Amino acid sequence: MKSIGLIGGLTYVSTIEYYRHLNEISNQRLGGNETAEIIVYSVNFGEIKKLTENGDWKQISVIMGKAARSLEQAGAGCLMIGANTMHNVAGEIQDAVSIPLIHIADAVAEHLNNSGIRKTALLGTRYTMQLPFYRDYLSRNGIETIIPGEDDVNYLNRSIYDEFSKNIFLPQTKNKYLEIIEGLSQQGAEGAILGCTEIPILLKNTTCNIPLFDTSAIHAAAAVDFILR
Repeated sequence: MKSIGLIGGLTYVSTIEYYRHLNEISNQRLGGNETAEIIVYSVNFGEIKKLTENGDWKQISVIMGKAARSLEQAGAGCLMIGANTMHNVAGEIQDAVSIPLIHIADAVAEHLNNSGIRKTALLGTRYTMQLPFYRDYLSRNGIETIIPGEDDVNYLNRSIYDEFSKNIFLPQTKNKYLEIIEGLSQQGAEGAILGCTEIPILLKNTTCNIPLFDTSAIHAAAAVDFILR
């Protein structure tokens, strides 16, 4: 079995979810007590957050590239970035290593196509929702993306950075997310991409009128598929 190299700490909350998904999915596929071989490089989220807010993607690429090379040198057979937003520099990270990067938007697009979704809501940080890197991947796969209005974008972004990254999940925040999803479904969304890896924690065991897609679980499944080939 190849080892999975995971760039984590984006946030620590999402890294825990990735670790759980990778091992649970591996065990489901392999049976017994089998789990995944995972090498984790955890970055300082505080530093990444400041650079993101300043739009300094070049320095983010430097930090993430260092992490990627370290994982490759440690023996990883593939690479994952444990966050949706940081895939804005996925190309630069792939250029830094010779092992393949499992891209989250590729995995999500394939999953949505298999689910028959042609128009989807996209929730996440303002960068995931408003920068083109994610929507472009979906568009190339024939999937139309809609995002909330500016007030809701601001709300989602604030809740992710101020609450979820600190492992805070509030009932009122959950209700607001469901309200936003309902509004997007009325605009024609056939499903909703939970494009921040902590959102599924907030909406766990929640009934919604359209399917919700957990990007961390989808991403993890794609990585397990790769290592088991």
